[in-house]
Amino acid sequence: MKRLRSGMVGGGEGSFIGGVHRIAARLDDQFELVAGAFSSSPEVAKRSGEALFIDDDRNYGSWQEMAQREAARPDGIEVVSIVTPNHLHVPIAKAFLENGIHVICDKPLGVTLGEAQALAQVIERAGRHFILTHNYSALPMVREARARITNGEIGDIRAIEVEYLQGWLNDRLELTDNKQASWRGNPALAGAGAIGDIGTHAWQLAAFVSGMEPEAVRGELLTRMPGRLLDDEVYAEMRYANGARGRLWASQVASGFENDLRLRIVGSRASISFRQQQPEVLEIYPHHGNSYVVTRNGVNNHNSVRHQCRTPAGHPEGYLEGFAQIYREAAIKIRGGDAPWLPGIAEGLAGMKFIETVRESSHRGGAWLEW
Repeated sequence: MKRLRSGMVGGGEGSFIGGVHRIAARLDDQFELVAGAFSSSPEVAKRSGEALFIDDDRNYGSWQEMAQREAARPDGIEVVSIVTPNHLHVPIAKAFLENGIHVICDKPLGVTLGEAQALAQVIERAGRHFILTHNYSALPMVREARARITNGEIGDIRAIEVEYLQGWLNDRLELTDNKQASWRGNPALAGAGAIGDIGTHAWQLAAFVSGMEPEAVRGELLTRMPGRLLDDEVYAEMRYANGARGRLWASQVASGFENDLRLRIVGSRASISFRQQQPEVLEIYPHHGNSYVVTRNGVNNHNSVRHQCRTPAGHPEGYLEGFAQIYREAAIKIRGGDAPWLPGIAEGLAGMKFIETVRESSHRGGAWLEW
């Protein structure tokens, strides 16, 4: 068995997420980066590929050329990572899937539900895998929470609360040379604001851990910064078939917050609480008895979770390892193995449906809409 030959589209000079994906892919040594089209600028793409030691003949000036030429090579890439602005996710994914190449794509899936649905059809025809990097759902203590809920430890779910708070866009950074902010502030490139960038993370986390989707949703999109073209804050409420209620709050203008993603699920027998900035710990609050914490790779970890811990208890793991777990499981799946917790097209479709449902509800004054 050899490393999977991989390529990357985007992720060149000045990219944060490109470096994250490359580190994650290397962490378990299952991939070898051999090709790339690292920027929409051919000059930047060339420099970026040279800095990553990519051979000249596989350091492409465009993703279109890369898809065609790599598919024609006997030693062409088996999988591509897409780390571009949102508007390019679907066109690039289609090109590589149709050329027989598996896809690992950053979230959200795209800019509209319609193009996401069209991509789902391409995936089915191509017979190749599409993986979406919802990395928080791959953190060990998030999966610990899911396993305990699945086992019935907290009883019937009554309430789900999730929030993702950042403060970095409390200034108009999209008007500066900040690369991360500039494309996120452009409707043509991002498609959605905070709801797409971090709201979809919160939405997917709540659905993954609870194992539940709502039957009705309502919400409100806000733009707190005058002149900004996209939303920078979102509120949503959910109703579930079992009578549970949910709330979601995502903001990129929450002063002083960095990356505060939190999930609380209240059950009839116990409640659980997880905070991304303290990823080693899952808090459990039984109805009878004292509250306690479960730690990553500790004595009380669920067996289905323990295998993904890379270091002994007390040696912190977090954000990068979440991405690495996605890549590890992507390698397993591409090789024909089983990776049931790996997010893919279904999660991508749900994320786009969440964006469009809340957007429509907001336009209609916060009306409840069927999910």
